[in-house]
Amino acid sequence: MKFFSFCIFFLLTGFVGICQTKLPNFFNDNMVLQQQQPVAIWGIDKPNKKVTVRGSWGNSSQTTTGSNGKWKLFLQTPKAGGPFTLTIKGSEVITFDSVLIGEVWLCSGQSNMEMPMKGYNNQPVIGSNEAILQSSNDQIRFFTTPRTVSYIPVEDVKSKWQPASPSTTGNFSATAYFFARKLQSVLGIPVGIIQTAWGGTNIESWMDSTSLAAFPHAVIPSKAPDTLPNLTPTIMYKSMLHPYIGYTIKGALWYQGESNRTNPHQYHELFKTMIASWRKQWQQGDFPFYFVQIAPYEPGKVDFALVREAQLKTMLTEKNVGMACLLDAGDKIIHPAQKEVVGNRLAYWALAKTYHVKGIAYSGPIYKQMRGSENGRVVLSFDFAEMGFSTFGKTLSDFEIAGEDRVFYPAQTRIVSNKVGEITVWNDSVPNPVSVRYGFKSWVEATLFNTAGLPASSFRTDDWQ
Repeated sequence: MKFFSFCIFFLLTGFVGICQTKLPNFFNDNMVLQQQQPVAIWGIDKPNKKVTVRGSWGNSSQTTTGSNGKWKLFLQTPKAGGPFTLTIKGSEVITFDSVLIGEVWLCSGQSNMEMPMKGYNNQPVIGSNEAILQSSNDQIRFFTTPRTVSYIPVEDVKSKWQPASPSTTGNFSATAYFFARKLQSVLGIPVGIIQTAWGGTNIESWMDSTSLAAFPHAVIPSKAPDTLPNLTPTIMYKSMLHPYIGYTIKGALWYQGESNRTNPHQYHELFKTMIASWRKQWQQGDFPFYFVQIAPYEPGKVDFALVREAQLKTMLTEKNVGMACLLDAGDKIIHPAQKEVVGNRLAYWALAKTYHVKGIAYSGPIYKQMRGSENGRVVLSFDFAEMGFSTFGKTLSDFEIAGEDRVFYPAQTRIVSNKVGEITVWNDSVPNPVSVRYGFKSWVEATLFNTAGLPASSFRTDDWQ
């Protein structure tokens, strides 16, 4: 970045005072801007000052700062490519170098999104060393948000854009990196990732106070918390999401839910409210929102199954939302090591639904409906099983069946050979079945897949407490 300017800038209170030309740090050298869009660019300068922004690809835009010195404009971007330069002319002239035009994704959540390619202590990411070694690619760039705590909205973050290379990739989000690598290799264009995640965060911490008004259990803090900021409503939103609101993106990725296992029955309403509020604040319509269904964990419990159920319901009811199922990727630890699986499955959703790549599967089987049959047998039908099912050598298991007494028995199963996407389920001890469940417990080992190798989500046909 080439510039000659100085500005009094306050991280926690926003852009204040009489300043020279200044932009948030995510507008800087090596940034990635969304292609073929009027992208938002903003900053501060002296009050009532004309500001012009020009891209070396030939487009420019201008505006005048307000009485508080703030300015914002939209600049049309071309098809993916670069590197370009971006020049801002106000009280001073700033030139950003090595700017790429491509696809920009916001990636957020808790520790499984935050988990770097190099892993955590004693917790590896499978295949990370080779992936890091082979990661030199200027077409993949990351902007990683440092952990920050504030009880009032923050306007900027202390970080910088970094191209992928063996010296940088180890610190990138593993899930987001594998997603970006898959997109970049298939689309052949630059991919920019804005990563903002903090381990142990609940969903309430990533929501604003207006969105949480309908949830009395979420108490909004009046000061910065001394402990557990990642579990405090609105704190992650104010500290680590708010700065990016308005940065033009293609879509968002989300990997979170483990910290809401204590209130799973509220998760669906919270989740759909958060998605709606983010979309409203970004003012980019119903942009793609793809998330990870949490992997199995904690044998002997059911709370993770209830969170997975809430996540599945969100995918089925919300517009332009997709879910990557990990029922086959649990490790009985909170941080599953198969992050390449996660990133690839998110990429399948994006490639199929956002970039319209034809001919690929992007979801595992999803329970559709149950119908009765003779001799106490029921038939389950599924979406996303166009070519049927496979167990890939495993024994089809973890199905349970119950009658009106709500007592569940292990079920026998048979894949229906003459009806693609159907499974027959029964137990001779249940002559009049009314409910079937599959994998409906915190820990489970997936046995049901479609022929593309994508696992079915756990599910239940009842809504019993």
